[in-house]
Amino acid sequence: MKAYLLAGCVALASIAAPASAQDRAGSVQVKLLGTGVLPDGKIKSVNVDIVGLPADTQTKANDNFVPTVAIEYFVTDNFSLETICCMTQHDVDGTTGLPGAELVSNAKLIPATLTAKYHFDLGAVKPYVGAGPTYFLWIKDKPGAATIPLGVTKFDLSDEFGLALQAGVDIPLNDSGFGLSLDAKRYFIDTKARWYAGDVLAIETKHKLDPWVISAGVTYSF
Repeated sequence: MKAYLLAGCVALASIAAPASAQDRAGSVQVKLLGTGVLPDGKIKSVNVDIVGLPADTQTKANDNFVPTVAIEYFVTDNFSLETICCMTQHDVDGTTGLPGAELVSNAKLIPATLTAKYHFDLGAVKPYVGAGPTYFLWIKDKPGAATIPLGVTKFDLSDEFGLALQAGVDIPLNDSGFGLSLDAKRYFIDTKARWYAGDVLAIETKHKLDPWVISAGVTYSF
């Protein structure tokens, strides 16, 4: 189902009535959005394991809903650059192998992202597609409760670069710059998770994160 969200944002354009074109070059658009962060990852490899994890161990990070601010600058009428500001929090639990075990607690992430977007002028709505680099910056993380009895004293997730793909639609509401926006991003990014017992690296796993980030909210252009 998630794979249809990108196409769905653009498909909304087909139901709108035509409207006059708008000069957007040099303008700034600010978006205040409600955002669902939906991790879709898994363990790709186990690099270090002195504890003896079950062979079929897999994990799942919880979904989260956060407020997001996006700021967009229109270089031309159809081409823009956009960055977002948000922080999201996730716990990671075992699924197979360690079902229900809390492995990571309260990991806080800033997904620094810059996308280049192309906007299609279909009249009353402005669908777009975009892509750009992202840097996942983990600013806080703790070992989960299930790892403490194993002697784990410290935990960290590696900051990494990745790629974001994007599609959505802007819907002007009036001539004063207010509007609505629907947006879907798919991130492609990995991270390494490391659990330490004192100064000893006890477990290191490589994770595919690849979250969907789905947003909706209001916009103002000036």
